Amino acid sequence: MYLVPPMDDDPPPEYVAFVTGHLTSLRTETDRLVGGDFEAAHLYLDVLTDVAGHWRRLYWWGRLTGKDTATTYLEKRLAQRTRQWRDEQIYEVDIRVLRTQTLSFAPAGAHRSSLALRKATVLPGTARSGAASIADAGIAWVKASRKSEWHRVGRLAVSGVLLVGGMIQYMSWLSAGY
Repeated sequence: MYLVPPMDDDPPPEYVAFVTGHLTSLRTETDRLVGGDFEAAHLYLDVLTDVAGHWRRLYWWGRLTGKDTATTYLEKRLAQRTRQWRDEQIYEVDIRVLRTQTLSFAPAGAHRSSLALRKATVLPGTARSGAASIADAGIAWVKASRKSEWHRVGRLAVSGVLLVGGMIQYMSWLSAGY
């Protein structure tokens, strides 16, 4: 019997939908905040893990109040994680946003375009749109589940130590004749 049941093994569909809706903007914002540093690419996954760890509370509190509490928490954790990342840097972080040049393909009627380029403008894309968000949601959920499990083990260990310490104190109190 659990006072608070452990997290499920798989993320709930509501969490996957939340990640799918916020993943692109979260990645873009993370890249902007850390200046495109590829070492900090894990930052958005840490933020999603934080949200996954509190998902039940955020989901039910949002349903109760009618507000989007998960997005508010996501933004707060992103700001805290970014601040923490900047504080951990060895050197001072100077971020400059540079305008990148976009690649433009030749128009369909251009002289030097291949048949493949002309067909590419008419064919639908082959990339699966939801695969990345489902994978990231699953990874964040598993990380949060493991963290939750370690916290549960820690709470049990501390409770056991306190219980044994209390029993020792009680027995010494009884043997002293109080």
